[in-house]
Amino acid sequence: MNYEELGFAKVDHHRIHRKGFPEVIYCPGKTPDQIAQIASKIAKQGHDVLATRADKKAFTAVKKILHKAVYHETAGIITVNCKLAVGSRKSKIAIVTAGTADLPIAEEAAVTAEYLGHKVERIYDVGVAGIYRLMKNLPKIKRCRVAIVVAGMEGALASVVGGLIDKPIIAVPTSVGYGASFKGLSALLTMMNSCAPGISVVNIDNGFGAAVCAHYIAGNEK
Repeated sequence: MNYEELGFAKVDHHRIHRKGFPEVIYCPGKTPDQIAQIASKIAKQGHDVLATRADKKAFTAVKKILHKAVYHETAGIITVNCKLAVGSRKSKIAIVTAGTADLPIAEEAAVTAEYLGHKVERIYDVGVAGIYRLMKNLPKIKRCRVAIVVAGMEGALASVVGGLIDKPIIAVPTSVGYGASFKGLSALLTMMNSCAPGISVVNIDNGFGAAVCAHYIAGNEK
């Protein structure tokens, strides 16, 4: 089980053999230079690079070392040299959001899913306040292997979608909302208490985690 010692980090080069994809860099709490060094070590092993919750300072530092780095600003993600091309897997993953304010978390999920090789169907701003928008887009969702439903406020969208399709659903509560939403806790509890079967729930704002779960559900078939 091979890892590389950097002093401030131990880069897990063996993870690709255990999980099917390389170690992913979580940027908060790390300096831009630390992020760049870790990304460089991963790339030197011939692995793809994915860094989440990255800002422009982190991207600038990575770009100086790895010139093919791409910054997905809405998602807050840096990717480098993705060998597994977007859409190289047969399965498609739907990303469904309640509102436009949920886009950063939805895009974190979407970019991660694409990094893992999946086609992504983005269906944004179809929340329960205008339910007809969801109904009009329902056929697109049904054609996908798995759906990630991203919602803040009261988080009801996951239950609604769960009652309408026969696919696995991964619900992502977001911290979008006014005071009584308690920074996503209200949406989290609504999703966990859903009476619609087939819904799993990840942590608040965890678009990355939802995408990885969807990846394993959808399968690795190319």
